[in-house]
Amino acid sequence: MQQLASPALGSKLGAYVALTKPRIIELLLVTTLPTMVVAHGGLPSGWLIAATLTGGALAAGGANALNMVFDRDIDRVMHRTRKRPLVTGAIEPAQALAFALTLEVAAFALLWARVNLLSAVLAVSATAFYVIVYTLWLKRTSTNNIVIGGAAGAVPVLVGWAAVQDAIGLPPLVLFAVIFVWTPPHFWALAVRYRDDYAAADVPMLPAVASMRTTAVRILAYTVLLWALTLVFAPVADMGLLYLAAAVVLGGVFTWLSVRLLRDPSPDRAMRLFTWSITYITLLFGAMAVDQLLRP
Repeated sequence: MQQLASPALGSKLGAYVALTKPRIIELLLVTTLPTMVVAHGGLPSGWLIAATLTGGALAAGGANALNMVFDRDIDRVMHRTRKRPLVTGAIEPAQALAFALTLEVAAFALLWARVNLLSAVLAVSATAFYVIVYTLWLKRTSTNNIVIGGAAGAVPVLVGWAAVQDAIGLPPLVLFAVIFVWTPPHFWALAVRYRDDYAAADVPMLPAVASMRTTAVRILAYTVLLWALTLVFAPVADMGLLYLAAAVVLGGVFTWLSVRLLRDPSPDRAMRLFTWSITYITLLFGAMAVDQLLRP
């Protein structure tokens, strides 16, 4: 009996983990820790880092699970998402909803108890925005869905800053703008590959309702604005030459790849840009943290 039950239990646990979209959580945490380093002017205490990252992961996981609950009709249609737990029946919607809300309560309680109230409110507010504004409203009705809805993914930098400073100032707001502007070219590049999926699900993601050239033009425009914002952050946050050099070079590569996509708006080019966008944000924020840690 135990041998039979163990695989079933593992499969169930795996389904709950899948609800949280772990890869997205990793990306959010990549931006949170470097922001904390900049806010502190060095490495914060290990306990503060652990509490902030754990609370942020719980909040993001709960938001992603709620997204799957409300998007299960779309997920059944799209090839990319039809193996998600709520589509396969591995987890029932009521179970997923309870799980998601439990994660949100745990996130708020942990951040409030071990970090501060501001970080807790910001984290849970991001979930509310992601679910209500993006998932339930804009995703199904507007080509600006990911532009506006993507703001939820920019909140973790505010959480990281608030965890250290217990306040929000101009530097974290600029970082918020960086992630906000980075999100559309990042996601549109991926959506190019799955434009037929979005069209079949009647989701007006830009690549599914506009020409490839229009999509490529907007990706380039957002990429140039992103590059500018990362340069603005240097004087605003008193960053050093290491960060500034990284922002110049990484932004230049991002822009070059966007120009190549405009010249050859193909799914292959778009996927190369999507892959780079992840590398870009990881290296940019990594350089941000190293810049602070190496300064005398």
